[in-house]
Amino acid sequence: MLDVFTSSRLQGNPLAVVHDADGIPDAVMHAFARETRLSETSFVQSPSAAGADYRNRIWMMSGEVRFAGHPSLGVAAAVARERGEASVTYTQETQAGLQPIDVELAGAAIHASMLQEPATFGPELDPSDVLGAVGLSDDDAHPELPCQAVSTGAFHVLAPLRDGALLAGLWPDYDRIASLLAPYPGGLCLYVAAVDTDAGTARARSFATRAESGEDPATGSAAGPLCAYLAQRTGLDRLTVSQGVEMGRASQLVAAIEGDRVRVGGDAVVVADGSVFLDA
Repeated sequence: MLDVFTSSRLQGNPLAVVHDADGIPDAVMHAFARETRLSETSFVQSPSAAGADYRNRIWMMSGEVRFAGHPSLGVAAAVARERGEASVTYTQETQAGLQPIDVELAGAAIHASMLQEPATFGPELDPSDVLGAVGLSDDDAHPELPCQAVSTGAFHVLAPLRDGALLAGLWPDYDRIASLLAPYPGGLCLYVAAVDTDAGTARARSFATRAESGEDPATGSAAGPLCAYLAQRTGLDRLTVSQGVEMGRASQLVAAIEGDRVRVGGDAVVVADGSVFLDA
């Protein structure tokens, strides 16, 4: 088990990683994801795509997802540690495609970063519909940055705010959030952010489509879309995101434009090692 997007244990976003998962049926993977009750649980399998080093099967409590950020970085860190490779670039296979991931290990310190998929920009959305899903109104929307659905591997609805102080008072309505994301197959979260383009920073909160998953303390698959969105609209090519503070799980994500992709990275730390017994 690792905490991702942090260098401090019991902060960041926790991830359970199950190695040697080739023989585990889908139903058992889903059941174990429900057992952990984490935002995601990953299973490492042999690759099925040419050029991949391993396959990452990512499961939420609600089911398998095409792609997610902190499971991608956390699995790469876990694989490097398992294989004893201190500096390595892996090609990861997920349902979204192949993602290159760089990993550096130095003692207990781990840093990982990945190139996400080229950005896909969905429609701009009515701010009253989007912000109403977290108890805000269209008056709370950023005056120059519209709400929009964006993907760099998985769709998220981005909701920029006019004032970072509003983040403390969000009240998610998960049925409304699910309706917002329903038009986008595999859509993961509503990502509410206060952006300081001059400083190249953002503070964010991320809400899933089901109450059982709730709020996510660090969402790499949303930080990538936010960076791509800001690059297109403001020219900003590097972004540092603070997330999870309101949950007591402070996280830091760094995103930067590289060609037609976004690289998202952060630190990770191992919390526990052990064995699990999963009867097929």
